[in-house]
Order: sequence, then structure tokens, then C-alpha cells
Amino acid sequence: MTLHFRALAEQAAEDGVISAQEVLELRRAAWPDGRIDPDEAEAIFVLNDHIGEPTQEWSDFFVEALVEFLVNGTAPRGHISEENANWLIERVSHDGKVDTLTELELLVRALERAESAPEALRAFVLQQIEREVLTGEGPTRAGGAFEPGCITSAECTMIRRTIFAAGGDRPAAVSQREAEMLFRLKDATLGASNTPDWERLFVQGVANYLQGWNGAKGISRERASELEAFMDDRSTHVGQFFVRMAKVDTGNFVRALREVGFGRKQPGRDIDGEAMRDHAVTEAENLWLQARIDADDQVDALEKALLKFLAES
Repeated sequence: MTLHFRALAEQAAEDGVISAQEVLELRRAAWPDGRIDPDEAEAIFVLNDHIGEPTQEWSDFFVEALVEFLVNGTAPRGHISEENANWLIERVSHDGKVDTLTELELLVRALERAESAPEALRAFVLQQIEREVLTGEGPTRAGGAFEPGCITSAECTMIRRTIFAAGGDRPAAVSQREAEMLFRLKDATLGASNTPDWERLFVQGVANYLQGWNGAKGISRERASELEAFMDDRSTHVGQFFVRMAKVDTGNFVRALREVGFGRKQPGRDIDGEAMRDHAVTEAENLWLQARIDADDQVDALEKALLKFLAES
């Protein structure tokens, strides 16, 4: 962390306020090398804790800088490490809960930006939102007069962004654990003054779990590390191979490529077939669904909407 950045952060923390000009100076001091280091990330969080009334400029910087640190701060870039995920969870829940909408936005934005993230991070975000729905307390309820046991528009939006985020156990798709959370929220909020968006999210979320294609899986952080290490090894493997091949004539070069497997026809995947099979609700998935519908001996309005959607699709 540069001395200039440290001085700016300490001054703002002492005042308890931060101006748009100070945020601009922090941006310039934080990104001269295109990255946020761990000391800078910690300083940004400490500063956020001291700011009494954060401005929009500060909130934007806070989220952008820390997402950059979380997603690209460690190799391989684009993947949130276990260490960074645990640091983030500890930092935003030092008092047992997420206090501000800015912190909640940071959590969700990090999951959206990352190619992969520890499942514990995605589960933590959804636990926070579920707790707010059930208790009626939390950043999504700030300034509102909503009672416990109802779902607000802000909560509906955060749930949608989280369950369809790229980083998680089922990237850009809904997992069984998340579908079960949707059912819990549905049962806890029946008859409440929920946002009109809730029924659509419930139907689409559960249907995505039951009918979603499992073939488009994201690359894991471990596999990304292996590939990055391989590509960085310039003394052997691909780099040395292409240097040697470039010295021979074109015909020999093509034959050499074929000898090591380049250009061979590989067995193709039946993508359409995979998608169709995953789209069909299996016996196990049907049993899972029936168990949740039968749990209270009634078929409520949201369950009817889900069954209608599944039948029509």
C-alpha cells in the first residue's frame, strides 16, 4: 500500500466523512498498478467502518475496489480463493450480520464477477437475505415499513442475482439447496404483501433447478491454476514444441501436429441430447418436488403456478 493511499485513508477515517474529491484521490492512489493489494483492501474496509454517512461515490469505489481484490487479487485471476472468501465473510459479519446495503452489494457483485467461488460464500449471502425476510431487519429493509415474513423488491432482486450468479456450485443455474431455500421462503411468506416479482422468481428458480442443463459447467479454481501454470511454463511443453516446429517446412509441421493429436477429429458431444435429457424432470426430481408440495397437505397459489409452468414447458 502506498504512503499516499495510507495518508488519504487515515485522514478520511479521522474525519468520519469523505468527499467526492477524496474518493477520486483514493481511486488514483489505489490503481496505479491496476490491482488492489491485501493491505489496501483492509484499509478500505476500515475506512468504510468509520464513515458515518457514505456517499454514492464512496459506495461505488468500495464495491469496485474490493470486487477487484477478491476476484483478481490472487492467481488464477477470475476465481475467488477460499482465503479471500473467508476474509470477506468475517469482515462483513463481524457483529453476526451484514449491516449495510453496500456490503450486501459487494457480496453479490463478487459472485457475479467471479468464474468460480467457494460455495460457502454463496450460501452465506442467501442466509443473510433469508434472515432479513424472516426477521424484517437488515439493509434491504432500511427506510421501509415492511413486516417480518414478507419479501421486498430489493430482496427479490438480490436473491435472483445470487442464485443465477456465475460463482457457485452450479454456475449461472439454481442448485437443489437454493431451490429448497425458495420453498422455505415461499412457505414463510404465504399470504403476505410480497413484491409482485416474487411469484415469478419462485417459479423460474425452482423450474431452473428441475429443468436446467447441467452441461455448461464452469472451470474450477484448481483447474484454472493448473492451466495457468502449464501456459506459464515456457521451458517445456507447448512453447518449446512450437519453437521447434516453426523451424521445419510446412508439410512436416502439419504432420507433426497430427502426430501429437492436433487436427484429429474428436468424438463429438450430443449437446442437444444432453439439454433435452436435463430438461425432462426425472423421477428423483419429481419425488423431491412432490415431497415439498405435500409437506403442508395443500397446493398453494405459487405451487400451482410452478406446476402449470412445468406442464406447459
